[in-house]
Amino acid sequence: MKMKNFPLLLVLFAFIFTSCSKDDEALEENNSTTNPEETTQESELEIEEFIYAGMNEIYLYKANVPVLADTYFDTEEDKLDYLAGFSSPESLFKNLKLSSDRFSFMTDDYEALEESFNGVSSSTAGMNFGLGQISGTNNLFGFLQYVIPNTPAADAGLTRGTVFTEINGQKITLNNLESLLDTDSFTINIGKVEGGTIVLTDETVTLNYATYTANPVHLVKTFDVDGTKVGYLMYNSFIGNFDDELNMAFGELKSEGVEELVLDLRYNGGGDVDSAVDLASMITGQFEGEVFMQEIWNETYQTYFEENAPERLLNLFDSKIRTGESINSLKLSKVYVLSTASTASASELIINGLEPYINVIQIGETTTGKFQASVTLYDSEDFLKDSDINKNHTYALQPLVLKSANANGKTDYFNGLDPDVELVENINNLGVLGDLNEPFLQAAVNHIKGISQIGADAAQQKRPESNLKIIGDGEMFEPTYQRMYLNRVPEIFRRK
Repeated sequence: MKMKNFPLLLVLFAFIFTSCSKDDEALEENNSTTNPEETTQESELEIEEFIYAGMNEIYLYKANVPVLADTYFDTEEDKLDYLAGFSSPESLFKNLKLSSDRFSFMTDDYEALEESFNGVSSSTAGMNFGLGQISGTNNLFGFLQYVIPNTPAADAGLTRGTVFTEINGQKITLNNLESLLDTDSFTINIGKVEGGTIVLTDETVTLNYATYTANPVHLVKTFDVDGTKVGYLMYNSFIGNFDDELNMAFGELKSEGVEELVLDLRYNGGGDVDSAVDLASMITGQFEGEVFMQEIWNETYQTYFEENAPERLLNLFDSKIRTGESINSLKLSKVYVLSTASTASASELIINGLEPYINVIQIGETTTGKFQASVTLYDSEDFLKDSDINKNHTYALQPLVLKSANANGKTDYFNGLDPDVELVENINNLGVLGDLNEPFLQAAVNHIKGISQIGADAAQQKRPESNLKIIGDGEMFEPTYQRMYLNRVPEIFRRK
């Protein structure tokens, strides 16, 4: 199932009340007492009441949005009048969050949202691609970063570095990319980058959408580098359903006697906080019970936790994954993390959370700067998806509810986390993932060998001059893009 993403499309829900009397039924059948416009307004108001309640309850930045103050409205009628003044639920939500908040969102299809959190997708047919802009034009190009196995893109023979500028014969722009991909199938042209210029061929590939579940553990390898066992793990999303696979990957690395680890998070936009705690515990293992991450909530929740459950604010290094299986820990005192501007949220949490304990050598670009986590709110009394959920609509909220800090209190890295070794992906030379000659992995191995990046690899230090500018990636249109989230809301509620 494809999920509608930003901007979210308005879905109108008809909420029709029926009467037990035959007279009222007859009136309904004749449409003499039901005004469709009024029914729609009632339906939207119901959704808007839920949106306001959720944001008023738990939004991280509640104190910075005056209308969310508990004392803002004198009466319930005043609040309903305020809500009724918005043209749509989406319009209300936009007004209830900070304009600088890029990460809180809502959806009109929570089932599709749940699927995306579980790694189920049909978008892009299995090709993860970066986006670039051709200088002096509004035209974009896509370049494949990696291809997910057993998907239409893999079956079509597409590989890392493939470039395309058209979808269904239309030039790609920021304005049409999302709509061009929102079809049951699409056709791309095939090209490559040579010397900073896109070279196209006559070849095209048609890709049909198919629902697939991507294993975020994309590559696991071990190399012998001058007698040192070096492990390489490419991990592309923090998905709880795949914690077993992640733990198995570390079991493989452990059995190989890995002494150094290169963790590739270049295209990892984040995900489940619990999976991040587990990954940090797999890399280490010698800090069980110590603080990996501290949580900072809005004033109401923070005060409650501090007074009633202070342990709830701490995420500790652990020894078991959520299934109860023991963690395969490498007990390393150093880790190499590969990053780009697409590295976000839970990926940044790994870097920030480990820094007080071990040497984290970050290679690549400055990360996104996303240190907050969100949670899914449903329209029920406790905001959980339970028996009393409102069946009249499928809206859900995903607001920011906490910010993370490491054991030393470091947080608020709005401008991202800067690398120790600066490196950018050169679309003229992306290399093969998991190959020792791939520039990012090569840089990590050179550091392990004590070889300076200055010199032979100096050309990689700066993005090469060309008329092609990298501006983002294809995942940026997805609602779950660069998200860090909790599994469920905490068990304190004030909803009236």
